[in-house]
Amino acid sequence: MFVLKPDSADLRFPPVELASPEGLLAVGGDLRAERLLEAYRHGIFPWYNPGQPILWWSLDPRAVLFPSKLRVARSLHKTLRQKKFEVTLDTAFRDVISACAQPRNGRAGPGTWITPEMIEAYCVLHERGFAHSAESWRDGKLAGGVYGVALGNAFFGESMFSHETDASKVAFVHLVRQLEHWGFAFVDCQLPTAHLFSLGAVEIRRSDFMDRLERALQQPEHSGRWRFEADPAILTESHPPARP
Repeated sequence: MFVLKPDSADLRFPPVELASPEGLLAVGGDLRAERLLEAYRHGIFPWYNPGQPILWWSLDPRAVLFPSKLRVARSLHKTLRQKKFEVTLDTAFRDVISACAQPRNGRAGPGTWITPEMIEAYCVLHERGFAHSAESWRDGKLAGGVYGVALGNAFFGESMFSHETDASKVAFVHLVRQLEHWGFAFVDCQLPTAHLFSLGAVEIRRSDFMDRLERALQQPEHSGRWRFEADPAILTESHPPARP
């Protein structure tokens, strides 16, 4: 087990090939923006429960979604066409990550690993133009959203939440279509789930992921505050729904 020292000037991680079979690579360190960016550039991400030291992971295989392969079910396509939600980019990042951190239905859920220190760390990344959010609004209230980190033309998805049915999926679809418009190579989904597979995610070998990441990092950064470059409806409606 590799132990990282907090506040150390040495931000290097061990090679990802040295991760355990479960994908655990290192423990400790801190959540400084520089260390987080170093981690993402090497296919590594933090994931740990409250009360644990920081755990750093590099999974094999890795779940990714290629923007052109996004799968939109007919029911979700219908919701998109009905325009129930207004969708924005980077207008409520802290609100999105804070909502992602809340327990689901009063129980510990997928987002409870988002500790207060992680919220602050990713808000710093957002302020520096590396972390971004997509938000779904209804009647002026935040109904759902998704956030992640962008480096080169790779987007590392972190978490999403919904207060209404399909709200997070609508935000995700709009985000992925904008990423496709910008020429992003992939969305890193990290952990494989049935929910992500339903949207078109697939698993690839870590070696393949690292090759794709290396190429993606050679592309120009899409940093700063994001905005849709085209009517979000045009970005989504130009793609037919997936067949059952």
